Amino acid sequence: MSGLKLFSTGSGVREIAPRLAEVEADVQALIEAHMEVMLGVRFLASEYEFPGGRIDSLGLDENNAPVVVEYKRGTHAGVINQGLYYLAWVMDHRDFFRELVKDRLGSEPASRLLWSGTRLICVAGDYTRYDIHALREYRRSIDLVRYRYFGVHHVALETVASAAGPASPRRPGSRRTAPVRQRRTAAMMELHAAVDELLLGLGDGVIKVENKTYTAYQRLRNFACMCPPQKEKVLVYLKTDPNSVDLVPGLTRDVTGLGHHGTGDLELQLRSERDLARAAEYFRHSYATA
Repeated sequence: MSGLKLFSTGSGVREIAPRLAEVEADVQALIEAHMEVMLGVRFLASEYEFPGGRIDSLGLDENNAPVVVEYKRGTHAGVINQGLYYLAWVMDHRDFFRELVKDRLGSEPASRLLWSGTRLICVAGDYTRYDIHALREYRRSIDLVRYRYFGVHHVALETVASAAGPASPRRPGSRRTAPVRQRRTAAMMELHAAVDELLLGLGDGVIKVENKTYTAYQRLRNFACMCPPQKEKVLVYLKTDPNSVDLVPGLTRDVTGLGHHGTGDLELQLRSERDLARAAEYFRHSYATA
């Protein structure tokens, strides 16, 4: 059971009691209608039928990875296994999923699907300790999300636990990038590793997703993306409104509307350990608001 308490302070202080949905379909309809805002996932299909069953929701996340979303009104012992069954079907029928993406979102996202980042998101009233323990045993990327309604106009989503899938295998031909790596200075490689350690250490449940042109750090959705180290700097993009923070010339930049790798409108240019120390506050802010 969630320990979250919500209070109204309009006229005195009054606790707003949490509640579950009347039926599972209410939760599904709400999230499907606002999936990108609530989960960071672009909606593709609802109640997708295949010979072995019916998938509640299909989507595509910020890193272009396929997502299966499974809903349960309350606590359900089979939610993870059921979701993994659907996830396995998607992985075994990639052409069907690719055509679905092409039909709903166009040819460009369909041509660059990140299959190594395929995810299962379970949204339920609650989970047992056995569900949370089971995440460590599955070699899949899974997020357990708890929901609660508060009054008529408020709903809360809480990430209870997350697990990363297996590391992406090295692609054939990736050795061609070795000369580029050799040209990078040792200082930038060390700075890149220090940023990685800091982002992963911000809290429990941070998942790292490797993409071709950036590494995403997510807590249900991306809160930071880091590009491979350049010769003189490391670029990090944060899912933070640039207008909500103080911009520092030479360190931070508003890239809203500008093309770049990864997600997020706040760019950080790190050139030294001193820059990393100054960037830590921005990292924590993005993590806390993701």
